[in-house]
Amino acid sequence: MGDERVGKLARILVDYSIEAGEGDQVLVSAEVGAGPLIGALYARLLQVGATPVTQISLPGMQELFFEHAQELHYEEIPQVTRAIYEGVDAQIGIRAPTNTRALANVDPEKQQALQKRNKPLSEMMLEKDRWVLSLFPTEALAQEAHMSLSEYEEFAFEAMGLNEEDPVCYWSEKSAEQERLKERLEQARDIRIVGPETDLTLSVEGRTFVNSAGMRNMPCGEIFTGPIEDSANGTVYFSVPAAIAGREISGARLRFEEGKVVEASAEKGEEYLMSLLEADAGARYLGELGIGTNYGIRRTSANVLFDEKLGGTVHLAIGRSYAQTGGKNDSSVHTDLVCDLREGGELYADGELIQENGRFLEFDLAGVNDAR
Repeated sequence: MGDERVGKLARILVDYSIEAGEGDQVLVSAEVGAGPLIGALYARLLQVGATPVTQISLPGMQELFFEHAQELHYEEIPQVTRAIYEGVDAQIGIRAPTNTRALANVDPEKQQALQKRNKPLSEMMLEKDRWVLSLFPTEALAQEAHMSLSEYEEFAFEAMGLNEEDPVCYWSEKSAEQERLKERLEQARDIRIVGPETDLTLSVEGRTFVNSAGMRNMPCGEIFTGPIEDSANGTVYFSVPAAIAGREISGARLRFEEGKVVEASAEKGEEYLMSLLEADAGARYLGELGIGTNYGIRRTSANVLFDEKLGGTVHLAIGRSYAQTGGKNDSSVHTDLVCDLREGGELYADGELIQENGRFLEFDLAGVNDAR
C-alpha cells in the first residue's frame, strides 16, 4: 500500500469517520500487520490535537487466549480494559490478519462466551457513536479473496475511494445520493427480497434507516435498519461465502416464521451457523437489514466488511440490533450474511420495484448504470 494512499486512508478515518479534534482521546485497536497505517493514524491524530491510545495485537494472541484462558477470563472484563473503553472518546479498529483461518478449530462455545463477556464494550462504543472499522491489506486477506497482494491492494483502494483525488469529497457526495434512497425506504412499510431460492418479506414500518457512507466502516456504502422483530416471513439463500471468526459459512439457507429462524442449513459451516443461532434467545431473530450501494466493489472477496457493501446485494444480520435504527432485538451475536441480487434478483418497497438485477431504478449510486 503506497505511502500516499495510506496517508489518505488515515485522514479519512481521523478527519471524516470519527471527526477527531483537539482534546479527543482515541483508541486505535489494530493488528500488527497494519503497521504503516497505525503509524499514519498515530501521526494524524496528534496533528489534529487528539491523543492516540494504541492497543496492538500480535499474530497468535487470540489462539493463545482460547488455548489457555480459564473460566474466570470469560466471566469478567478486565478493569483496565473497561477503563480504557469508558475513558476514550472514539475508536478506530483496523483488521490486518496474518491468517484468516487461525481460529478454525476453536470451540465455538468459547468464542460465544468471549463475545458475551465483551458485549458491554461494544455497547459503550455504540453509545458514544464515534467509531470506525477498517482493514489493511495483507497476504492472508489477498489469499482469502483469491488475489495477489498487489491485486488486493488495488481492489481495496477502489472500494475505499482512495483512487479519488479527494476521498472525503467522494464519500460526502455518495452520502448525499444515499440520503435520497434512505428517504424513500423510510416511507415504506414492507420490504420484499426476491432472488434465487429467496422470497422474504419483512416490515420496517416506523424504523429509521441509517445512511452509512464511511462514518462507521471503511470501505462503506450501505443503507441499513433494524426490521420489526416478529415480521420476517419466507426463505433466503445466502450465496456469498462469509469468513466468520476463522470459519467459512457458505450456501446458508434460512426460513423465517413470524421473525424467527425456524429452519437453517449451510453447504459449508453448518455446525458453526447453528452454534450462532443457539447463542441466546435473540440470535434467531434479525437485527439488521442492509442494502449494499458500493459499486466500486467489483466482486465478492469472502470478507463481510467488503461484501455487505457490494452494490446489488442485501445482507441480513442475525442477532443484535443497532439502537439508532429503532431495533429492539438483543443478542451477543451480530452476524451478517450476504444475499446476491445481481442476477435474477428484485427488491420491492410496498410492492414497488426499486431494484432489479442489482441496479437501482431511480438512484445514481456512484455510476450504477456503468457498474459490472
